Amino acid sequence: MDQDKRTRGRVWRNLVVAHSVILGKMETDLRASTGLTLGQYDVLLRLHEAPENTLKMGDLAQQVLVTTSGVTRVVDRLVAAGLVARVRPDTDRRVVTVTMTPSGHKTLRTASAIHTRGITEYFADLVEPEELPVLDRFFSRLAAHHTATTDACDVGGTHLPITPTTR
Repeated sequence: MDQDKRTRGRVWRNLVVAHSVILGKMETDLRASTGLTLGQYDVLLRLHEAPENTLKMGDLAQQVLVTTSGVTRVVDRLVAAGLVARVRPDTDRRVVTVTMTPSGHKTLRTASAIHTRGITEYFADLVEPEELPVLDRFFSRLAAHHTATTDACDVGGTHLPITPTTR
């Protein structure tokens, strides 16, 4: 049992270290090619997936990888870069929506190619074919256990609930 406990601890540490290193490499790649952070890329991706590439600020804050207060700063930077715009709909002036600009679409296309390459190079290429079904089951179960939905992280779907359900 002690060996099992040590192995679980080692697996956890390796997961945390690998996650940190991989995200660091992916952010470096994105910044070098597009100037975007991973948080900014995530906002653009969520807007791309939204109807009419527009989300209410509150809805965006619920979906992104940054904290609720952090999303305001991320959107501020994206507005300053001309990649998104804030809009107050005439129907409800209390609501603030965020919409992607044509420049945002162009930047997202470039960033998505870099992001996809990073996933392949830093992760997917290192998974052996026989490991894939086991990893798929494990990480699907792990994500579902810690999120409010059972379809967590299904990139084929439109909803990607990968942020903490309570903040």
